[in-house]
Amino acid sequence: MSLEENKAIARALVELYNRGDAEGSVEYDAPDVTLNGQPFGRQGDLERSLMMIAAFPDGEYSIDDLFGEGDRVTLRWTFRGTHQGELKGIPPTGKPVEFAGISVYRFADGKLVEVWEGFDRLALLQQLGVVPT
Repeated sequence: MSLEENKAIARALVELYNRGDAEGSVEYDAPDVTLNGQPFGRQGDLERSLMMIAAFPDGEYSIDDLFGEGDRVTLRWTFRGTHQGELKGIPPTGKPVEFAGISVYRFADGKLVEVWEGFDRLALLQQLGVVPT
């Protein structure tokens, strides 16, 4: 697939998440997709997305930058939402959050096969009041 087609898939993934369609987003995953070099798979991706949607039902990613080369697409994004459900043992706080991240996707035959991702976990935990500022 072309770079432009892969960019379109990356945009579609963000749109699907923002609509709360975790099941739809994993349709773009290869069955053995990896996350940060570790086995992850469609099920792992689905569980992660469902966890975030449950914790931040109003959550939304905005794309700040999107570019690519070859079979890779990079997104610089910002997430905004209100903590309304449990997040990895942290009970709902009702607090708004905003944090930034970067995702690098590698595609093969129109499927996501590898994800490298990092985000500002410290900012998230500080905004939730779990870690002092």
